[in-house]
Amino acid sequence: METTPLESISLEQAQAKQFALVDVITRHFQGNEILSLGDLGVVKGLNKPTYTKKVEEVLAEFFGAEKAKLVRGAGTGALRFGFMSILKPGEKILVHEAPIYPTSKTTIESMGIGAVYADFHKKDAIEKVILENPELKGVLIQYTRQKIDDHYDMGKTIEYIKSLNPSLPIITDDNYAAMKVEKVGVQHGADLSTFSLFKLLGPEGIGLIIGKAALVDKIEKFNYSGGSQVQGHEAMEALRGLIYAPVMLATQAQVNDQLVNRLNQGEVPGVKKAFLANAQSKVLLVELEEPIAECVLEHAMELGAAPNPIGAESKYEFVPMFYRVSGTFLAADPSLAKKMIRINPLRSGPDTIIRILADSIHQAKK
Repeated sequence: METTPLESISLEQAQAKQFALVDVITRHFQGNEILSLGDLGVVKGLNKPTYTKKVEEVLAEFFGAEKAKLVRGAGTGALRFGFMSILKPGEKILVHEAPIYPTSKTTIESMGIGAVYADFHKKDAIEKVILENPELKGVLIQYTRQKIDDHYDMGKTIEYIKSLNPSLPIITDDNYAAMKVEKVGVQHGADLSTFSLFKLLGPEGIGLIIGKAALVDKIEKFNYSGGSQVQGHEAMEALRGLIYAPVMLATQAQVNDQLVNRLNQGEVPGVKKAFLANAQSKVLLVELEEPIAECVLEHAMELGAAPNPIGAESKYEFVPMFYRVSGTFLAADPSLAKKMIRINPLRSGPDTIIRILADSIHQAKK
């Protein structure tokens, strides 16, 4: 089995992102404003809290986008509004030839959008599908992997699609990739990038859309009502979380690298092979010698590992998570359910994970 995980930024690069974000903040906020939790309500002339507007301006500048919009519904809501800005019911969108992420699939189906598939690993396949489907109104590219053997490059894929049809809008699903990789989709030339800020140490249910102003302006109109607005205190909490996310995620990536090396050197009996993969967050995939995955997961929970995600990678998650392989991976290969588990270190170190894994396998074999 071969995997091609996304390349994580280094700790030094993560620190640079943190410093850059703080620098942008100081250019938009006065010091006393930064010490405030933010305002509430639909301020005249803005139709949203003043602090929400300021945070959106910070995020647009930080990500190099024309405009940013904070929305409810986390990453799913952000992507849904992205679809709504370019698609109408009955129109078609180009997607990768792989299982679509379940919440994205629900949005596509509920909007009556037709999904047209192409293998994003093959330029000729992309070109053929685009030429044969001139009615296409958009493209969805998921940054993280949908199949265990996915390896397409986000930047090169966007560049190639734009070379075939520059006017075809591209939306990227940057969940589990933003602040882990060097650039998000819009920084590679996409029209919109969408992701959850709950996954980046922010408050529950807050998502971010960044990209072309004309599309973000449409999304503003969809969210005109007062109840749709992200309040100032939520925007400020999302911003504070985002400051700490890159360094935390780079540390997490370092732990993953250490675990792969130690497990593949035979440190834990019962482990056949360890891989790194984006499923959907960048995690450790552990292939077991025996089909005891479900039992191992049960014992890992008893030993202190989280049995399921919350955000995932939210501010509430700090013990390592031992969980089944992702739904999209299982859709591609159901047999993985019995012989493979995924582990996300979250805030824990490698020794804790090695201990829990070794003890869980030992108990499962009894």
